[in-house]
Amino acid sequence: MAPMRADTDNGLPLYKDKPFAPRSSTRKQRQLRRTVLWTVGAVAAVVMIVRAIGGGGYSGPGLRAGRKKAAQESWADRQAAVRQAFEDSWRSYEETAWGMDVYRPVSKTSRNMAPEGMGWIIVDALDTMLIMNLTEPAERARTWIAQNLTYDQDYEVNTFETTIRMLGGLLSAHYLSGLDEYLDKATDLGNRLLGAFDSPTGVPYASVNLRTGKGRRSMDIGGASSTAEAATVQLELKYLTKLTGETLFWEKAEKVFEVLDGNHAPHGLVPIYVSPETGQFAGRTIRLGSRGDSYYEYELKQYLQTGRRETVYKAMYDESMAGVHKKLVRKSKPRGLTFIAELDNGIDGATSPKMDHLVCFLAGNLALGATEGATLELAQRTRWTARQAADMALAKELMHTCVQMYDQTATGLAPEIAWFNEGDGAEDMVIKSQDAHNLQRPETVESLFVLWRITRDPIYREWGWRIFQAFQKYARLEDGSYTSLNNVNVLPPDIRDNMESFWLAETLKYLYLLFDDDTSVLPLDAVVFNTEGHPFPRFDMGTRFKTGWQRSAAA
Repeated sequence: MAPMRADTDNGLPLYKDKPFAPRSSTRKQRQLRRTVLWTVGAVAAVVMIVRAIGGGGYSGPGLRAGRKKAAQESWADRQAAVRQAFEDSWRSYEETAWGMDVYRPVSKTSRNMAPEGMGWIIVDALDTMLIMNLTEPAERARTWIAQNLTYDQDYEVNTFETTIRMLGGLLSAHYLSGLDEYLDKATDLGNRLLGAFDSPTGVPYASVNLRTGKGRRSMDIGGASSTAEAATVQLELKYLTKLTGETLFWEKAEKVFEVLDGNHAPHGLVPIYVSPETGQFAGRTIRLGSRGDSYYEYELKQYLQTGRRETVYKAMYDESMAGVHKKLVRKSKPRGLTFIAELDNGIDGATSPKMDHLVCFLAGNLALGATEGATLELAQRTRWTARQAADMALAKELMHTCVQMYDQTATGLAPEIAWFNEGDGAEDMVIKSQDAHNLQRPETVESLFVLWRITRDPIYREWGWRIFQAFQKYARLEDGSYTSLNNVNVLPPDIRDNMESFWLAETLKYLYLLFDDDTSVLPLDAVVFNTEGHPFPRFDMGTRFKTGWQRSAAA
């Protein structure tokens, strides 16, 4: 079935009379803008101080030493330093690679993915600029999007990455700015992505051609799609439906979860591949790292996004977290660090002590699930069960482990993967050379932000500041831009010539919000962040929208 279209030349759905359009006149948006405007004054006052602070630390080829910090920085000072890091990174990109999709800050080279570019870095970073009140860069980005960005290209894109970064970025920019031009682009892109769902089961193909709308199977695992990727497009497409009134986006998105849940995965723990043709899981590997992670994130966040009315997703999430507690939680030796193991050979197979940095999203997700975005104090007063207490305890333990993944390296930056010791040995974790790279990933600072907001324990801010200082010291280049590292245990640092778009979209955004003293900005009980760090408002489903499926009993 083709998407419903208006009788217009551009073929976009008719949505100007939107059934749901968050406007700047709403109380929460007014509060957000008042807070941002108030904060920018304080930020401006300290930026010159931050710029003037000298530096110690490594200052080898291509890197500038980290700045010395005053003995007692305020959190506003620290937030200003993060904002400056964004500005420095953005300035380097804008001056040498403007409009390009991939940026290599060491060599100052760049390239596009699609023939005419996708606006990959610009769109992904736009809402961070809006949150940081970087008005002039945001306006230049808006102009580039209006004048240069087109999705009418004969090019295959990854369905998941394009949805979370591009569609998510445009929808979040619309939410924060109220500008319909971002919704225009989002709706056009959403229409082009729908062809990915034209499989026999509705499970999306791994990629889709933006011009033809034809989906294409993955080249891996006999054409199977990644489970996490198939199950991490729902927040974006459901919000697009709420904004436009076009229910097809919603229906396509929720069908995926109906198919996945129909497999009745034991303990709610799913293998990391699924066939678009049969809807059955492929392979036996179960993990909460790559290709598994955000499936569990979107179980919870779909429930929160639609005003906690879609209880089917809450039931799935609760079942999955019970499975995590029972099957995946392990302790290292000798210090007893809590980590999340993998199952290489199915639910009843032996565990593997490998944990991706990606798994660190789970600490924040568990805390968010336990309180549903309220503070811990309020949640414990109003509705608190043994299950919530267990999830909160695991969140704190896992958060400590994830910080240890930073603290136990030479640079203070985490590797991509750590292996935990469960036998004899002096160290709790081992970092193999092939796993020692740091890609500027956000999962740990994301969870620190969530745990700070929920517990108000300042230790999470202090840990985040320590991580940011490590980025400043070892990943910052002479022109102020930041790069990835090849090996976090090598000094001088072995730098990697690449700046990920999520450095701007997530890592710096979450650090900025972590250091914000005003916790009413983007409150966790009113918004959900998609898996790329783009905030959307929670909304009421009303009578127009509904969950189109129910869980079936296991055979």
